Amino acid sequence: MEKSTDAPDVQEFPSIRCVAVNAHAKETRNSDEAKNGKAMGFVLVHAGAGYHSESKAKEYKHACKRACQKAVEKLKSGALAVDAVTAALIVLEDSTFTNAGTGSNLNLSGDIECDASIMDGKSLHFGAIGALSGIKNPVLVANRLLSEAQKGKLSAGRIPPCFLVGRGAYQWALDHGIPPCSLDKMTTKFSLSAYRRNKRKMELAEKVEMDVIQTKRRRQSSSHENDTGSLDTVGAIVVDNEGNVAAAVSSGGLAMKHPGRVGQAAHYGCGCWAENAGNLNPYSTAVSTSGCGEHLVRTMLARECSIALQSEDAHLALLETMQNKFISSSFLASEECVLGGVIVLRTCRCAVQSEASQNIQALLVEFLWSHTTESMCVGYMSAQDGKAKTHISRLPPGAVAGQSLAIEGGVCRLGTSVN
Repeated sequence: MEKSTDAPDVQEFPSIRCVAVNAHAKETRNSDEAKNGKAMGFVLVHAGAGYHSESKAKEYKHACKRACQKAVEKLKSGALAVDAVTAALIVLEDSTFTNAGTGSNLNLSGDIECDASIMDGKSLHFGAIGALSGIKNPVLVANRLLSEAQKGKLSAGRIPPCFLVGRGAYQWALDHGIPPCSLDKMTTKFSLSAYRRNKRKMELAEKVEMDVIQTKRRRQSSSHENDTGSLDTVGAIVVDNEGNVAAAVSSGGLAMKHPGRVGQAAHYGCGCWAENAGNLNPYSTAVSTSGCGEHLVRTMLARECSIALQSEDAHLALLETMQNKFISSSFLASEECVLGGVIVLRTCRCAVQSEASQNIQALLVEFLWSHTTESMCVGYMSAQDGKAKTHISRLPPGAVAGQSLAIEGGVCRLGTSVN
């Protein structure tokens, strides 16, 4: 395996601050795995776009590392992309440091309501749940909805659901063998203390009489603090040995959200997207998002990124999409601070000549992440790597969160077979 690393290249663009890094480019040539036809694949995960303190950086990175390792274990065993991406999400949901599954933000009533979705690029089937309580791993319910839908119609010709919410989603999960989990077991000391702290702030604000301008400023300030610190939705995207892609996302939603609120993590085209290459699309693409759910829903950012990745230059396409379709989107014209992040990949097959003059059919994977929040934690790994790489991407010094963006990524070539 030959590896090369390019030095970071900081570039200035009109109206934005962009970090352009082509990091950890990897090529696999004449590998034993390719010769023996062993399973290949690649996974990229995120632990959210928001704010990641240096004091907790180790925990965030560790969660991403374990998620990558679990996905790669699945890929090596021959699992398809949709199963590998589910395995990665379960690890991230089980981490007490992420806002998904265990440790999710509490809503106004002090309850946990989770959103999650998953998409299979091969079948284009989609499964999602919203405002779901009492289930430890929401992605398992989303995945089960997807797999049940692939079986075809229900009795009497009924169309199987792909998106369920609230009590109905909970009951459906139980009916399909997914065990319940009590609120006490899903609540952590951190999420409970954050809830109590936010509740005190809200009660104090309601008691203090202000004029209209002061009230508006206070709400905007509180909203900014909440958004940048509590947007750590988790997600993953995967390409398997056959070139299939899959994407998933899971979130506990905004802190102190209204009961019943459903964020981007459950919405079609907003939380995740996966689509294999076809007649009109030369590349297979996968996307998972994080950030302020309302901003991501109104821009359908996951779908927009997937479309853009069919362009010749993936880096430039993602840069322009984040700038024009998100930060400067006409649908968010009234927003002063647009917060979000994405991880994306695209892949295509290519023939390469090995040192032994053998033709190796390879998968070329281009992967990127971008965010307008202060930071975003990511991890990635191929089935040929001994360990996962993790990184906390941050906006450049002086950049304003919600008005600037960072973008980084790399390329991975996976040998799959010898002709």
